[in-house]
Amino acid sequence: MTSVTTQTSNSAETDYETLANRFRPIFARIAEGASAREQDHRLPFDEIKELTKAGFGAVRVPVADGGAGASLPQLFRLLTELAAADSNIPQALRGHFAFVEDRLVSSGPQRAVWLERFVNGEIAGNSWTEVGSVKIGDVITKVSPDSDSASGGFRVNGTKYYSTGSIFADWIDTFAQRTDNDVKVIAVVNAHQPGVTHSDDWDGFGQQTTGSGTSTFKDAVVEAENVIDFDTRFKYQTAFYQAVLLAVLAGSIKAAERDIATEVRNRTRIFSHGNADSFREDPQILQVIGEVSARAYAAEATVERAAQALQRAYEAAFLGDLEQEEHLNDLAELESAQAQVVLSDLATRATSDIFNALSASGTSTKKNLDRHWRNARTAANHNPWVFKARIIGDYAVNGALPPRVWAIGAGPTADKK
Repeated sequence: MTSVTTQTSNSAETDYETLANRFRPIFARIAEGASAREQDHRLPFDEIKELTKAGFGAVRVPVADGGAGASLPQLFRLLTELAAADSNIPQALRGHFAFVEDRLVSSGPQRAVWLERFVNGEIAGNSWTEVGSVKIGDVITKVSPDSDSASGGFRVNGTKYYSTGSIFADWIDTFAQRTDNDVKVIAVVNAHQPGVTHSDDWDGFGQQTTGSGTSTFKDAVVEAENVIDFDTRFKYQTAFYQAVLLAVLAGSIKAAERDIATEVRNRTRIFSHGNADSFREDPQILQVIGEVSARAYAAEATVERAAQALQRAYEAAFLGDLEQEEHLNDLAELESAQAQVVLSDLATRATSDIFNALSASGTSTKKNLDRHWRNARTAANHNPWVFKARIIGDYAVNGALPPRVWAIGAGPTADKK
């Protein structure tokens, strides 16, 4: 007898405040140590473990499967709140939530297996990018049939960079190519095996505790059921990945607003050419804070709008209308690009403007307020917005659809130098 796995979209929203209140005490504890963690370069292992133990990694899993049943707008509101506590952590979990999303829209018996793992607190990392001599479109990391495996398993060999979150993960979502048929795949590798090593060697000036760095696979074992054809990947993946960075940017502005307000509230020194007897009452200083707050409001609204487009793309995966599904996925990609162009400027400006209210003391390395700008500037540099702006313009003028998958690598003239 053949069994058929049927799933429907997880579109019925749970109450957001009830959901968020489960995690806000953890967010508060995370915020208390965020600056010190960065200054000491201490990765948030304990903080991520506390979140996953509380069910944060399974908020998108349907209630019937043991999760919280959150919609995508609710997920991104949570990620924005978390980013306001520590913008590194939602980026470290970016690959996890993308893999959860992929499993949610998948079918077959492995879907239930993965949802159970997420509910049990297991998380996935991200390992896609190769640098150096690899040409654009090529994949050096290979997945080969394991001749010693009785169950038809595989072995993975290769090196990945910018493998954000993998150092915290139980599983690693790895982009690779099979050697037996050249098909590009996702190899979901168990991180707890001798053939997998990680290095925390990301050297960016911001987002320093995301655990991003080099992941190396040397004859790492991967089961046959965990080698997934890349072409079956969820269609709104690039828009989803970008939306996590949007939440990082929005949260960075919220954190800047919070910290500048605290500094101004507690400041006792004033300037003789200022406008009030206390800093907290000076109208020009209040104007600066008000402008930062307004930008935080606009950022959260922008993330919400992009998340709603993603929710429509997610729900379309279950409609059985391919033309409508493609249309909604194109719109989700377009809206995430529009949001990126706006927020990249908004966040870097807002996190820079905090210093206009604090004068020289605001640049103290002990206060570490510059981390908000550095983190926003770094997150904004992912997936260059200048290309996105052109793509948006091409759609507006010529109706050209945005690409939903792209790659990075050496250009065709690189070997001629």
